[in-house]
Amino acid sequence: MMQGSIAAILCAAGSSNRMGGVKKEYQPLREVTAAVSPPVRPLTVLGAALSAFACCPRIGLLVITVPPGAEEEARASLPAEFFTEQSFGKDILFVPGGLTRRASVHNALLRLEPYHPSHVLIHDGARPWITPELIEKVIDAAITFEAVIPALALLETPKELERKEGASLEEPVFIKRHLRRADLCAAQTPQGFKFPEILDAHKKAAEREAAAWNAGEALEYTDDAEVWGEFIGHVAVIPGDPENRKITYREDLKGKA
Repeated sequence: MMQGSIAAILCAAGSSNRMGGVKKEYQPLREVTAAVSPPVRPLTVLGAALSAFACCPRIGLLVITVPPGAEEEARASLPAEFFTEQSFGKDILFVPGGLTRRASVHNALLRLEPYHPSHVLIHDGARPWITPELIEKVIDAAITFEAVIPALALLETPKELERKEGASLEEPVFIKRHLRRADLCAAQTPQGFKFPEILDAHKKAAEREAAAWNAGEALEYTDDAEVWGEFIGHVAVIPGDPENRKITYREDLKGKA
């Protein structure tokens, strides 16, 4: 990987609790083949996502976060062709994840630091229907704005709930605020960032989380745009893709909506 090129991180270190403990990124997708040349057999969820990034010539290095000790299992979920220069032509690194998604991304960023990429794209490994076209748009916007996410407009009217701390989801709740749908969006990935700044932001986020933990408080950043916004500044938004869905439950594996 040449200094100044663009790297991509695929996040696949989660426990897939809502899949009943079945690792969703390693599950097969029907009628999906890699877009690399020559084509390879139908892919897993992770393999499909990886394939889309492989098609982007500006991406020079790929990092996959996996559960600690699970590199071989992750590698086995990908076609052997992905690891040949003739088919893929890019390095793939596996990095053990942390206790949270943010910590896992931080580990991947630290692994990338010696390569000095100019920008990095961070993607959910459970979003297999990402397209090279959207990836290229995120790269362009990241270069222009330094930080960007793809997002979709909300179709339903959102409400903010007033819920007592520790209350179960079954307990009755009341509406706290009536939010304007036009002012909100649903974030997708890949989220793109200027590399030195997002690495620095994650280092600061880790320090703040540690301080909160020592004070007996809970603090968790839900995505990398939040980390950037907390410590760096504004994040641009570009139109996302409705088909770029994230797999959460078993029925999501059936295919595109």
